[in-house]
Amino acid sequence: MKTIKNIFSLILLVTFVISCVQDDDLPDVNALPAPTNVSALVTVAQDNSGLVTITPLGESVASFRVAYGDNSGENSGELQPGESTQHIYSEGTYTIAISASGINGKTTTVSQEIIVSFQAPENLMVTIENDASISKQVNVTASADFAMSFEVDFGEMDASPVMANIDETVSFLYQEIGTYTITVTAFSAATETAVYTEEFVVTEISQPLTAAPTPPSREDADKISMFSNAYTTDVNVSSWQSDWSTSTLTDIQIDGDDVKSYVDADFVGVEFYGADAVDATNMEFFHLDVWTNNAETFRVKLVDLGGTATEAEISFDGITQGEWVSLDIPMADFIAGGMNATNSIQQLIFSGLPTGTFDFFIDNVYFYKLPSAGGNTCASIEDFEGVAPVFTSFGNIADTQVVMNPDMSGENTTTNAAQFTKTGGSEVWAGSFFDLAAPLNLSSCTQLSIKTWSPKLAAVVRLKLENSADNSQFFEVDMNTTVTNSWEELVYDLSSAPAFNYDRIVLFFDFGVSGDDSVYYFDEINLVSQSSSGSTPLVFQDFEGSAPAFTVFGNIADTQVITNPDMSGVNTTANVAQLTKTGGSEVWAGTFFDTASPLDLNTYTKISLKSWSPKLGAVIRLKLENSANSGEFFETDMNTTVVNQWEELVFDMSAAQDFNYDRVVIFFDFGEAGDDSVYYFDEYTLTN
Repeated sequence: MKTIKNIFSLILLVTFVISCVQDDDLPDVNALPAPTNVSALVTVAQDNSGLVTITPLGESVASFRVAYGDNSGENSGELQPGESTQHIYSEGTYTIAISASGINGKTTTVSQEIIVSFQAPENLMVTIENDASISKQVNVTASADFAMSFEVDFGEMDASPVMANIDETVSFLYQEIGTYTITVTAFSAATETAVYTEEFVVTEISQPLTAAPTPPSREDADKISMFSNAYTTDVNVSSWQSDWSTSTLTDIQIDGDDVKSYVDADFVGVEFYGADAVDATNMEFFHLDVWTNNAETFRVKLVDLGGTATEAEISFDGITQGEWVSLDIPMADFIAGGMNATNSIQQLIFSGLPTGTFDFFIDNVYFYKLPSAGGNTCASIEDFEGVAPVFTSFGNIADTQVVMNPDMSGENTTTNAAQFTKTGGSEVWAGSFFDLAAPLNLSSCTQLSIKTWSPKLAAVVRLKLENSADNSQFFEVDMNTTVTNSWEELVYDLSSAPAFNYDRIVLFFDFGVSGDDSVYYFDEINLVSQSSSGSTPLVFQDFEGSAPAFTVFGNIADTQVITNPDMSGVNTTANVAQLTKTGGSEVWAGTFFDTASPLDLNTYTKISLKSWSPKLGAVIRLKLENSANSGEFFETDMNTTVVNQWEELVFDMSAAQDFNYDRVVIFFDFGEAGDDSVYYFDEYTLTN
């Protein structure tokens, strides 16, 4: 028996902006999930020796152990991620067990069957397909009798062959379309192999597969629509392709949504003269959804012909290909670009690179301004659209930089954002700060919002406010990311901050975890008020009175109102609702109740919900529905960020269409089959 003692020591010498790091600043590793996606790549020597190489794979793994499954009682011993183990087998079928342990000791064990045969592979069957949703990606699946693994040479120069277990699928992303020779070789323990070769045509996806994002509801006074199924048209566009344009225009529909397609474009002129000229004097943004499969640069030009012609062009270099990109261009950017009038805009011009050969699709073309009433921003602190602040980084990370927004979609479609790279091996407390021209005024605005983009779910984003003249005067608060690879808005509560002169903003991403070269982005730092519309948050179901009539579906147990099993943290109320996702229930199983009257989404734009989950990162889907017409609905997802404790999730309903929503549906761990996990929820509240 081997006893291994792990002694962890952490010495933090912080002589810069952080006076000290307390033990309770570190994340609770016990809350981290057990390893996931555990498997093994298994190969065998082609020399009739029976020597098998097993390479364990998985996510969130600190160490592996492999049981060989041949009645020898032997195992690999502890393996670090990336290490392999070898074992000699006799001919036969075996079930190996791969155990993966996380840093908190949680373990996931999976079984995997391997076949060791000294007979050459037979009946090799290969399927080669272009991926249906990823342009220029090819997927290969191979099966064969007596085979353990297969290798694919995708026929692209300088690309290494890819090895996989038999019956699995491997994928490869080509740089260019064309015809390639793809060779698949199946291996057993015998010296002979089976080989399949095919001349395969790699294609690209040349148009969107889904419609562009639906724009949010806007008052007529707050928008001027040129082209969108979501809005009443305000501008009679005389030509979507002027006679001086170079391209082929086609009107198409995608998922029932009208879209304009331009092929082999050089530049495209859109004209709206005379009475249809756009007076955008009071508008703050120009919006456009664009999709391209080959543009390297995309440009948007506005031309005002009301007096002396004036124009400005905004360029988007390296625009994302193969997906819809929502551009929300501040009108101030056109003014800064030399456009000195916007009261008689009569031309819109698109151009890009490569000249004469790029293709693009557009939808939802309109000018808009932020709502005339409401809006909870007290003061814009930093949006990175003007002169960049002077950043100071610490903890051995790369310099923080202002870059072009790499993901102009969802919560953040602005042009620029700040990039924070947590360099591999950097300190757990590494971060970045910048100073303000004047201290923050927290007398009337007690929250700070910041838009963040993270590759990690539940990463701690610590915000620290500090007096630059006295770094012992500070206030800090943590939030967790709730989405991955997309923008979200985090709102920090500053109501308990002591009355200091806070003129320094410090940010830490993935606080408490050493750097691993992950890249984060942040933007739109604003001081905001608790309730922007002046409307008091409205609790419409707290389960303290008569319980609503729940209806469950998808083969789960009945939802019940019970005594709160965990009266702590953000929820100390007496009663809560319990949802048990019964073992084997459907991935879409859930529950709903009806409200006495439709929810008021004109006054309120968000719904907050308190939830308790045994799983980190579980998807909670909230769906609002018209009980009289189930085709009228709106749904949105959030992920749990803590385990075995209450948290408050705030669902954004601002994009919901104007229906009578009187049914509230909730799904826990959406997309996963039931496993008898128990969830709790409480305090449905309309808010802003």
